[in-house]
Amino acid sequence: MSTLVYNADQLLLLESAHAFLTQEAPVAHFRKIRNEQHPDGLSLPLWKKFGYMGYAGILIPEALGGMALGHKEVSIVMQEIGRNLTPSPFFTTAILGATALNVAGSIVQQQLYLPGISIGESLLALAVDESPKHDPRHISLEARKDGGDFRLRGSKIFVVDGHIANSILVVARTSGSNDDTEGLTIFLVDKTSDGLDIERTVMVDSHNAARLTFNDVRVPGSAVLGNIDDGWSLLRATLDAGRLAITSELLGIADEVFTRTLAHLKERTQFGKLLGSFQALQHRLARLYVEIEVGRAALMNAARALDESSADSSFLVSVAKSKLGLVASNAAREAVQMHGGMGISDEVDVGLYMKRVRTLDELFGDHRYHRNQVALANGY
Repeated sequence: MSTLVYNADQLLLLESAHAFLTQEAPVAHFRKIRNEQHPDGLSLPLWKKFGYMGYAGILIPEALGGMALGHKEVSIVMQEIGRNLTPSPFFTTAILGATALNVAGSIVQQQLYLPGISIGESLLALAVDESPKHDPRHISLEARKDGGDFRLRGSKIFVVDGHIANSILVVARTSGSNDDTEGLTIFLVDKTSDGLDIERTVMVDSHNAARLTFNDVRVPGSAVLGNIDDGWSLLRATLDAGRLAITSELLGIADEVFTRTLAHLKERTQFGKLLGSFQALQHRLARLYVEIEVGRAALMNAARALDESSADSSFLVSVAKSKLGLVASNAAREAVQMHGGMGISDEVDVGLYMKRVRTLDELFGDHRYHRNQVALANGY
């Protein structure tokens, strides 16, 4: 079967996820959490339902309570999350956390965390960036050996869901200097650790992030995920899984705003004519449709590569994220413009999608970052 279409089981998952999120967490759910200034910024009871439905365990082995599926299935759920602007720890916990633990977790670590993720109880976050622009090579947070333990000193920003996570995957430098890929180590740090300060920061799209400050935070040697000084390959695998998920959310948003805009043009009149009858608007939507479909093909090819552990998977993920970062941004702008002056008002949802796209494009590298990664991979 072609890698650019879903099989029967994936179509069932798509139908299930669409029905679940449309009913349990539509845009109105996001608005309610935002307007009430919910301290968590999301619904933990909803996260429990993710576990009950099996979504939280998509990447987790069956022996540990999961579904043992792949990134194509992750992409399906993330697209529906994008359509509904659903605030959820699915991205940080079921994708980033589960991927890191699957790749490098010890048996003890996997047994400790993965079953809790699969039932929607455990909450994890990834702390990697230290500057406003994504740069995973630039790690200065220090992990200094202290007997059999380590002491962490430094700070992290833009830690998605960092304020609610039970444990945080912290990328630290155990040797080398800034911009070295060698000398990185990833630690599992408990949020209650002495010396760890967590400050919630609400992003422009009203979703969650946090600033973390480590003041000589002591962590045991058993908190190391994988091998000391050899965390780069683990970090890349985790980031690639996250980037594919972000790209999937971008596709879901692009699809949704296109559908809403098309419906608007079929209903709204101007000068006594339907907006959809104006050829200039038809051409703009036609071009947008084509670009969305090209982005969809790039995404599904990247998901296939990750599931097959292809050597070019990182390259293809960068291709997809760069493409859909641009496509979703264009789709959101076109939606706002074609809705006219009300398009930017808070009462109309398309403005909310535009803000979300802006955040997602930046997260784990914007379209310029990934365009550069593609160029470097091609020898430029």
